[in-house]
Amino acid sequence: MNLKSALLPLVVLYAVSAAAQKPADPANCRIEIFADQPGVTISKDIYGHFAEHLGHCIYDGIWVGKDSKIPNTEGVRNDVVKALREMKIPNLRWPGGCFADTYHWKDGIGPASERPSIINTFWGGVTEDNSFGTHEFMGLIDLLGCDPYITGNLGSGTVQEMAQWVEYLTSDNKSPMADLRKKNGREKAWKVKYFAVGNENWGCGGNMTPEYYTNELRRYSTYLNNYSGNRLQRIACGPNSDDYKWTETLMKDRQPVLRRRTGFVVLPPL
Repeated sequence: MNLKSALLPLVVLYAVSAAAQKPADPANCRIEIFADQPGVTISKDIYGHFAEHLGHCIYDGIWVGKDSKIPNTEGVRNDVVKALREMKIPNLRWPGGCFADTYHWKDGIGPASERPSIINTFWGGVTEDNSFGTHEFMGLIDLLGCDPYITGNLGSGTVQEMAQWVEYLTSDNKSPMADLRKKNGREKAWKVKYFAVGNENWGCGGNMTPEYYTNELRRYSTYLNNYSGNRLQRIACGPNSDDYKWTETLMKDRQPVLRRRTGFVVLPPL
């Protein structure tokens, strides 16, 4: 075999390899936007905000009390209201977060001087005086002009406690909870759009399994009624990161109460 015959296959291989590596001509792409054919509408509520009893978010951050030298409206800082109004937040979630499953709403109503204190066991072990409660939060909502998003206590509370909170907030009927609200200075019921049935119940909200939480969700939601024209959107606890079993278990539930009472919305934890 001569040298020419030996080198020919190598030359052919090189040529084929070089051709394969040659960059392709850039493609001509075009994007067309049909402004007269709008698609789906992105809900403004995905841009909601969150106010938890964590650090100075509530006390000193939002709430300074009516007698504070810091400019305020009914105890709520004016500068915070101004900033949040400029942001045009669609909804505000309260009281948590992990704090929500230790919070008992009746401790935060009535004369401030008569409210029992609470130890914030999740965030710093600080003692709070419950001067910022249901009426104060709903007053903040009125100042902001946004929707309230309230998280009920599933972890350490009871069905009755959560059901009565909904009644207290939204019922204009003649009833013990509506009468109690009126006694505490609010004649007309509020409108509450979003109400969460617990928070992070796979962890700080009770260390529940998805099966157990789904049963509790069904039980609690049975008693979260719609009063006086108010329509609750009940919010189920979402998964811990990529725990798909949690979401799958929840979404597979086909019990009539979940179909009849609301279309549940599953959101990730905040």
